[in-house]
Amino acid sequence: MVEFDPEKFEDKYEHYFPQLQRAYKNAFNTMNDAYDSKLIHGIDQQVLNESEPVYDPDEGFSIELPEDPYDRLTGVGVDRETFEETLARYTDEIETELTQLFEMTE
Repeated sequence: MVEFDPEKFEDKYEHYFPQLQRAYKNAFNTMNDAYDSKLIHGIDQQVLNESEPVYDPDEGFSIELPEDPYDRLTGVGVDRETFEETLARYTDEIETELTQLFEMTE
């Protein structure tokens, strides 16, 4: 397990790239098992590929999304409400994975 340093997270891709990959992959696998795989693949490839994990000492991990994530999704017929609920669940799952990987659970 890699020890988490909030200052190093500023350069997260240099210091924590394998952990970030693992968190996103674990979240993808969890979501793909529970939701429509076409929707999950679309979110993964067309929205989360431009997302940015951030860390705040008071708030923990969060995922910054690109502008207009629903409009980025193509080739998947889904209403906005379903998309937004699924995306929120997906980002929650990534945040949970990051918290667990860095052993920050209470």
